[in-house]
Amino acid sequence: MSKEGRSTLVYISTIFAAFMAMAIIVVRLKATKKPASLKKIALPPFFMATGFCMFLLPEFHVTWAEVGESFLLGCFFSIFLIATSKFEKRDGQIYLVRSKAFIFILIGLFLVRMAMKIYFGHKISYGETAGMFFLIAFGMILPWRIAMVYSFLKVKNSEEKLV
Repeated sequence: MSKEGRSTLVYISTIFAAFMAMAIIVVRLKATKKPASLKKIALPPFFMATGFCMFLLPEFHVTWAEVGESFLLGCFFSIFLIATSKFEKRDGQIYLVRSKAFIFILIGLFLVRMAMKIYFGHKISYGETAGMFFLIAFGMILPWRIAMVYSFLKVKNSEEKLV
């Protein structure tokens, strides 16, 4: 693919990612209005894991070093999401507490990821860039959701001990 074609794909995927980020923010804000459940918290990483099928295609292959770097960077980014995801008991149900910082952190992480994507998109192939950023996203969601499950169960178990 030509350099111009690759640049076009990077910019189109960035615009698409911006719309996805806005959708995620809306979904997360609505989630604080409904009771949380273990299923709602734990299932997204499993659904996202189907994306690993992309690595069956040669254009998405990345080195093991890139896999490790990408996943660890995602784990680092997840620290900010974990810090802003808390649960509380209201009306006999467990709810995710809305954090004002969460939206800004999500937007900040999105901007950092997009700047990196644009920068690296000109240096490595589109497929490798897509694979690496999938790994960053998975590295963010997996530890975040594990921490949320732990936090949810902690609130749930503390409620049961009081009864």
